[in-house]
Amino acid sequence: MATITNTTFDFLKKLKKNNNRDWFTENKKLYQASHEEMIALADSIFQKISAFDQLEEISAKKALFRIYRDVRFSKNKEPYKTNRSGYYTRKGAERRGSYYFSIEPGNTFIGGGFYQPEPSDLNHIRQQIDLDASPLRKVLANKKFKEYYGEMLGEQLKTAPRDFDKDHPDIDLLRYKGFYFMHGFTDKEVLADDFEDKAAEGFKLILPFMEVMTEYLTTDLNGAPIV
Repeated sequence: MATITNTTFDFLKKLKKNNNRDWFTENKKLYQASHEEMIALADSIFQKISAFDQLEEISAKKALFRIYRDVRFSKNKEPYKTNRSGYYTRKGAERRGSYYFSIEPGNTFIGGGFYQPEPSDLNHIRQQIDLDASPLRKVLANKKFKEYYGEMLGEQLKTAPRDFDKDHPDIDLLRYKGFYFMHGFTDKEVLADDFEDKAAEGFKLILPFMEVMTEYLTTDLNGAPIV
């Protein structure tokens, strides 16, 4: 049976129209029912990814982001998120990258990668791309991968990074400040019995990208391990 049902979709649709504490308190049972579905989904996806990759051990509940928004420094003062999302981190310093999913009516997607690398990591990735971009380009050019995920996402500089030539042959990759991919699902696909299997297939497709980036991040420019 499908883990995500109209229970979750109906709750999120109503919450989007009534994003205030009074409504949420009055409809706490709707939230709890949806939350149980999300916990089950997070656990199922964790198990399926674990069949082909090693993840940091974490409870399904803790893999989920809280529904409560931090409004302290935001112009948007709505107290609740209108999507439910979660993530898993790959296990150990020798495995880098994370997997992410977000459930929302009309805007569900999965993805993974390196959203906002630390400055030191970003600089090291750029140095590795400068040295040899071919492993990354091979993944990005893979037909099945490209058809599923499309172009790489991430904030980009308008010019060349410091210490890199604007005419560098790999300047298109060197401009990235984040490196990640997303794939969307229709509501019908999310509510189908095989959604977790389809999501796991998508996550498995991104593993070669994770491995290339891990190689970049865990070796020096001579190829020697640094972790």
